[in-house]
Amino acid sequence: MCPGGYRAQIGPVASAGAGGAPKVASLTPGSPGPYVLVVSDSKSDGSPCSEDAELLTTGEMARLSNTTLRTVRFYEAEGLISAEERAEGCQRRFPKAELTKLQTIADLREAGLSLQEIKDLVELKQKSGCVNAPEAATRMSTAIAERLADIERRACALERVRRELVAMTQALETCNKCTKPAFPTQCRGCTESTVKDAERPAVLLWKH
Repeated sequence: MCPGGYRAQIGPVASAGAGGAPKVASLTPGSPGPYVLVVSDSKSDGSPCSEDAELLTTGEMARLSNTTLRTVRFYEAEGLISAEERAEGCQRRFPKAELTKLQTIADLREAGLSLQEIKDLVELKQKSGCVNAPEAATRMSTAIAERLADIERRACALERVRRELVAMTQALETCNKCTKPAFPTQCRGCTESTVKDAERPAVLLWKH
């Protein structure tokens, strides 16, 4: 028996079968060669791993979620997504619902939620001790509202940074035409490149 549930049999080539494929006879002492190695699957379905169009491989999960193989395996190890039961030697395969979970997790991480915050939300319904749907829904709504407040704060900060950096690129258009010989010492007190909203990034990135 080979690893993965496959059975190997060695036998001499007899005569050609249908389609020109060699037929393999049983191996007996003194049987003349040549010999071929035939590998068959000992599983009942006759194939090493059953194909299911509704299931996705780890690679497909990574590609469709715009993540990596390592990310898929990490979230599976953390219990946030689950693969189907698999036979020995077969690839992991995930239901399509797990892809939706993975995509949502990736978006939440991009929005700034920590892994623990996501796990807390996922586990809230089952581990909150709530005895009915209204109680669980209230707790979930409260938890989501807290995360939304955090996201709003981050969104405001990102918008401010985006606006200031856009202004900074506009201010640098003046610097592109600068021919003053005192570069870079004169940059600190220069007023010619002043643009609204560019003051803060200019102090950090240029006027020093």
